[in-house]
Formats: sequence, structure tokens, C-alpha cells
Amino acid sequence: MPDKRDYYEILGVSKGATEDEIKKAYRKAAKENHPDLNPDDKKAEARFKEASEAYEILSDKDKKARYDQYGHAGVDPNFGAGGYGGVGFEDFDLGDLFSSFFGGGGRRGNPNAPRRGGDISSSVVISFEEAAKGCKKSVNVTAVERCGACSGSGAEKGTSPKTCGQCNGTGQVRTQQRTVFGVIQSQSACPRCGGRGKIVETPCKACNGSGQARNTSSVGVNIPAGIDDGQVISVRGRGNAGANGGPAGDLQLQVSVRPHPVFEREGYDIWCELPLTFSQMTLGAEVSVPTLDGPVPYAVKEGSQPGDIIKLKGKGFPYINSRGQGDQLIRLTVEIPKDLNKEQKALLNRFEDSLGEKNYQKRKGFFEKLKKAFQ
Repeated sequence: MPDKRDYYEILGVSKGATEDEIKKAYRKAAKENHPDLNPDDKKAEARFKEASEAYEILSDKDKKARYDQYGHAGVDPNFGAGGYGGVGFEDFDLGDLFSSFFGGGGRRGNPNAPRRGGDISSSVVISFEEAAKGCKKSVNVTAVERCGACSGSGAEKGTSPKTCGQCNGTGQVRTQQRTVFGVIQSQSACPRCGGRGKIVETPCKACNGSGQARNTSSVGVNIPAGIDDGQVISVRGRGNAGANGGPAGDLQLQVSVRPHPVFEREGYDIWCELPLTFSQMTLGAEVSVPTLDGPVPYAVKEGSQPGDIIKLKGKGFPYINSRGQGDQLIRLTVEIPKDLNKEQKALLNRFEDSLGEKNYQKRKGFFEKLKKAFQ
């Protein structure tokens, strides 16, 4: 087996890291090295694949336990048919050991029964607009698939596996041992077929007799409108292939949403700021408000204040997989002019003085001059 980097080292976490720490480390590595954010960077692409493979193992409790105990051999589907030393972990039942030791002769499950394939993990980066409107993305994923050369049998084309003569296809052998306690009967995996019940005399050259191969393919995924950053989409049947005709696992796709330069998301609402001039806030004005559907006209009320909130009903994110939609909230801000000329400063001073006068028409006249001076 070729040397591979330690999965904990790849994600930069310790062996005792929690699920949350592993997830955060993977998200950080995925964002930094994702191919969409690093086009034409082969090294970043390799690091992304490496991190995805590490997360696939360390995020799965069973796979993590096998990896912690046996290293890469414990999770390599092409090494010992997914187990260690030729015996599948999923077939090992400690209860059978105790049952057989005390004379029960416990029966293990059928090694040739269909078994579901494992889930795999990947990630995709989308824009803020794509998250709001929904989109379809093609994602390259690496999964264990049924070997096409041997159709999953593990035998070279033109041959077929044969039933093991030692266990008669059960994958198990019974032994009896006479002790001071009497005759103890035990049951273990057949040493000849490794517990599979079949023997491949001429292994397939493409998959070395495992019946499976790791391949990379493109998967089309529908991203629903309203998806949020960090959410996971489950794509049925696009994970690792099952064994003995069992169903494939699922693809767990984590979605990362790029931040927008203008808008921010809060739940299903969208926030932004609208900078206005002093005169627009004071006298009111017809302005254009940015939305994800394009600018819309809005009448700013006379005497509006900095920090006032405008609500555009139904202009936010749609509720994911349901009816309804959030709102868009616009916070008004004031643009303070810089580098005023003498005329503008004089008018501002006169207007400031007029605020103490009772004559509203006089103050309004000053302000009309002030507005023209700043246009």
C-alpha cells in the first residue's frame, strides 16, 4: 500500500479532536483550497481532495475507529475487502465470540448478504445570488464504485468466483476443543476464503480481486433556493458502492456561500445600507434601492433620520423547500460632504443660524439654496 499522510495531520487536528473541531478544520481547509477559489492551482486541488478524503473518514464514527486502530489499512476498500488482514470489520461480532466461548456456538450474519455502501463527503462554493435563487452545480467526487471490468465479482473476465469448499459458502468454520471444562465449540471466519464464502482463483487485474475501484466522476446537484452557508445536502445513492448487490451510500455535500459586497444575510432576511445626502434625508427624495432582483424605486420620507430602517416585504431569501420569503431591510446612513468651498460653508452657517428662528419659510429658503449649492 502506498504511503499516505496522516488524516489528522492533513486537517491539522489532534487525534483526540472532537467532531466539531474536525468539522471546523475541514471547512477551513476546504474553503482555502477549493478549486472554485483556486482555479488552475493543481496543488490547492490536491490539498482539497486530501482534506475531503480525511474528513470522509474522521467524520464517520465507525471509519474513524478503524482508522485509529489499524491506520489506512483499516479504511481502504481495496485492502482486505474493506477490513484488516482480509477480514471485514462489519462482519466481526464480539457477541459471537462470547457466545461461542460459553458453548452457545453463536451464528454470524451471512457474509454474502447485501450491504449498503458508506457515505462520502464533499463541498461546493456558490455565490450569494445562487444561494437566494437556487442553482445546479456539477461536483467532482471520488467514490468507491463497482469495478466495471469484472462487474463487481472480483474475478477476471471469463471466470467467476467459486464456492469455498472448506466452509461451503458460509464464510464460517466451527471448531471443537476438549478442555477441563468439557468440549468448547467456537466459530470463526473461514481461513481459506477470509469469511467471504467464495474464492476468486483468477483475480481481476483492474481491481486486484476486490470487485471495487475508486473513481472520480461529475455529479449534478440541485442547490435549493434559500440554502445557507454551512448547510449539507444529501444526494441519495452517490456515495460508495454497496457490497453483494447492496445499495450505494449517499453524498453529503457541504455548501459554502461566498460573502456579498453589499448584502448580508440574517436568517431569511437580507440587510444592506443606503447612503443618502443630508438634503435627501431632510427634504425627502425618490431613490433607487438595490435588491437581488435589481434596483427598485423608493420614496424616502421628509425628515428621515440616520439609522432608520426601510423594510421591503418579500425581498429576502425564500424559505428552503417551503412557501414564504424573508424581507429586505435597508438601514439609512448619511454621507457627510468633504472639502466644502466658501459658498457652501457660508450657506451651512446661515442655515444653522436659521434653525433658531421661528420663520419656517425663511429656513426653507435657505435650505433650497443649500441643496442647489451641493448638487
